[in-house]
Amino acid sequence: MSGTFVGMPAFPEAAHDAVGNKTLRANLRHATHTIRGKRAKAVSELSDWELLREAGKRIKDETLHHLDRYLVQLEESVTAAGGTVHWAADADEANRIVTRLVQETGESEVVKVKSMATQEIGLNEALEAEGIHAYETDLAELIVQLGKDRPSHILVPAIHRNRGEIREIFAREMGEWGRPAPDGLTDTPAELAEAARLHLREKFLRAKVGVSGANFMVAETGTLVVVESEGNGRMCLTLPETLISVVGIEKIVPTWRDLEVFLQTLPRSSTAERMNPYTSMWTGTTDSDGPQNFHLVLLDNGRTDTLADEVGRQALRCIRCSACLNVCPVYERAGGHAYGSVYPGPIGAILSPQLRGTQSEIDASLPYASSLCGACYEVCPVAIDIPEVLVHLRERVVQGGEVTRHGTKVTLRPAKGHAAERAAMRAAGWAFGRPGALRTGQRLASRTRRVHPRTLPGPGRAWSAARDLPKVPAEPFRDWWQRTNGGLTEKGGTK
Repeated sequence: MSGTFVGMPAFPEAAHDAVGNKTLRANLRHATHTIRGKRAKAVSELSDWELLREAGKRIKDETLHHLDRYLVQLEESVTAAGGTVHWAADADEANRIVTRLVQETGESEVVKVKSMATQEIGLNEALEAEGIHAYETDLAELIVQLGKDRPSHILVPAIHRNRGEIREIFAREMGEWGRPAPDGLTDTPAELAEAARLHLREKFLRAKVGVSGANFMVAETGTLVVVESEGNGRMCLTLPETLISVVGIEKIVPTWRDLEVFLQTLPRSSTAERMNPYTSMWTGTTDSDGPQNFHLVLLDNGRTDTLADEVGRQALRCIRCSACLNVCPVYERAGGHAYGSVYPGPIGAILSPQLRGTQSEIDASLPYASSLCGACYEVCPVAIDIPEVLVHLRERVVQGGEVTRHGTKVTLRPAKGHAAERAAMRAAGWAFGRPGALRTGQRLASRTRRVHPRTLPGPGRAWSAARDLPKVPAEPFRDWWQRTNGGLTEKGGTK
């Protein structure tokens, strides 16, 4: 959606509810551990993985640095190939463009390739408001749509559902959307996949309009690329008469040679495959082959504002592989819904607050949805330093200030609830700047350590409810160093 999920609380409250759901935690633990194990094996097969990772980072940074030039080149290439390019500054404009294009065809339904950009802008809801039905064709997205649910993972949107829950959704809801589930449907993967295939086939054969996103756009030729594992995307991209692709402006790469790097790193990082089972590429339109009308909607929706942030802009390198989600201890326990965004996990914690701003309670809380362990950075195929951006955004939330968003200056007020933290940091800064006061404080803390509480009082009680406070040593480090000559002597002898 263009904003936060309706009714979603801030991350701490949503996560608190999620960790109490044993079924959810079991589903997430099983899925993420399985995917991360397979990914590690797939990556280990490449001796030059770190070189590919660095190459992906440099290509993305070069592209973002000259994004204006490459976007103009892309528009020229798409237009020359028979396509039409539309520019959308925000979600509302993108939704209006797509709705108008569908209405001009006279159709009242579209089939969709899995697309996070269209989820970001709430396209399905916008089309529904105008009497146009959008049918998700990715298996996981179909499960989410039939279950009137929200996606909780970038790669596997229904990761929070087990097979029994999926069977119940299919049996209960498929008939309301089209072909019903077969009688006696069980929860075996083969039967569930067959039920989805039969349900979707009639929609593929009937639909005149397809809607997609794109994993990449090649500026030099105007080619768009979609990688997938099921083949549903291929059906949506080739069978309809009209194809409308909504793509974030950061998804561009300059040349085909650049694309080759990402076609190696993306499948290994996402599905742990050497290559995607289906890689679909199209350039404009061709007579009697594929859609005869192609429209590309280039979406900004906060990306230009993000690009202006020297630290935060690295989030725009993201190729949506979801590797960071699968290694994140916070995501594994809280799940994707707690992030209140179509972009969950570590990448969502830095991308959503930049695209949407930090004015809302949930967006102000997302930079804190991390332990800063750094596992996300280690697995990122384009080397996004997520912990660095998280700390950067925390500073923005705490200090407030003025930023420019969608061409308008917005004043950010210092976040509520951080007054105690700011006071503590000021006190620490004062003490660290005065060695004598620091030494006295350390000695006082050591001598009174027997009466120190094991938990924090007041607002700090929530933090220490599941942790013991670190024990203060019997002797400050400075005194120990002076007494032992830096550890060379201990109790009068040589160590």
